[in-house]
Amino acid sequence: MTISDYLSMDLTSEQTLADGATVIIRRKEGRELKAGGAWIYDNEIASVAGPFENGDIVSVRDFDGYFLGYGFMNLNSTIRVRILSRRESSVISPSFLAKRVRDAWSYRKAVTDTAACRVIFGEADFLPGLTVDKYDDILVVESLALGLEKEHAVSGLPSPVSLKTLCLAALVQVLQEDGTHIRGIYERSDAKVREKEGLPRTKGFLSEEFDTNVPIVENGVKYIVDVKDGQKTGFFLDQKYNRMAIHRICTGADEVLDCFTHTGSFGLNAAIAGARHVTSIDESELAISQARENAALNGLQDRITYVVGDVFDFLPAQEKAGKQYDVVILDPPAFTKSRSSVKAASHGYREINACGMRLVKNGGFLVTCSCSHFMEPELFRKAIDEAAHDAHVRLRQVEFRQQGPDHPILWAGDASYYLKFYIAQVVQEL
Repeated sequence: MTISDYLSMDLTSEQTLADGATVIIRRKEGRELKAGGAWIYDNEIASVAGPFENGDIVSVRDFDGYFLGYGFMNLNSTIRVRILSRRESSVISPSFLAKRVRDAWSYRKAVTDTAACRVIFGEADFLPGLTVDKYDDILVVESLALGLEKEHAVSGLPSPVSLKTLCLAALVQVLQEDGTHIRGIYERSDAKVREKEGLPRTKGFLSEEFDTNVPIVENGVKYIVDVKDGQKTGFFLDQKYNRMAIHRICTGADEVLDCFTHTGSFGLNAAIAGARHVTSIDESELAISQARENAALNGLQDRITYVVGDVFDFLPAQEKAGKQYDVVILDPPAFTKSRSSVKAASHGYREINACGMRLVKNGGFLVTCSCSHFMEPELFRKAIDEAAHDAHVRLRQVEFRQQGPDHPILWAGDASYYLKFYIAQVVQEL
């Protein structure tokens, strides 16, 4: 498709896209859904009345017939139904989806800088399985639900169309109305989790081709975002304001250590804030290569030293060498992606934080975070507390933060709350 095709798509239709089947919930089940969650699991379903195919939009009712919602059905997944709407009067139509998208954009305009931001955040925007990031005039989409991919014949449209395409068309049109012309769309639906939905992993252009190295500016720092081969959709937008939060503690710092730097964002923020020297480390040669390019783009290449290496090996080696830093930043990938591995993850967070604390000068600062929603806030805080005990230091909390507001936390939607971020002063025990 071309951007013009998205712009010309008529999304005013009220034609229902829901099918006739009804899912019946077992007695005393559906607790998460009834508490405000968006998922129904395989073991919560008593029966399905009526014919359906995987990906169909079905209605959901409690054991006593009470209406609970409309959602995508998929027997391939442990998450059997992903809820789109809780109102029986809703018509799941192109017009309905366009309103969801318009509401998502209106919310972003109210809470964040929209030059580069997450525009659609799945269940937290009531569009389950769909993520869309905006990098200036480029959109990057990730689709994780079979129901988004299934095509529907819609009156007024020349050929069957998926819900994903309808949402993207709505977003392109809303942005155009708001004065932002979208130049291109790229799909990054290459996460392994798609296989649990019975979907192949895929990536590629959903519009005319364009240069996939996309320039953006965030917090005054220039980046080139690789939307084709970078991690996730190319950049971690959720840390935008957390990166800004380190500016004050890095101003005038002699030495800053930025661990798991990816494409250099925290280290670049430290340097642009006034740190005299930054050491940034990541095990990915590609990420470090991109970080070096970003440093040069900002004229900071002389103040940042880049290291390709394993942080778990690097930190003890730095301690053994007697190295000390004014600020140590720990932004690791998720140590756990399931509840079964939380205990091991807690040990990992405890170890990495203890190592980091030992490298902080007395009165310096530790910046640490976890991006796994399975690592609940109290568990993460406990791991840091135990790390401080191991390192024989005291912590004075400067602030606790979460993901940026363009990644809204939907209460009762546990998966939407995942990023925990601390800044703490490290004080040697007296």
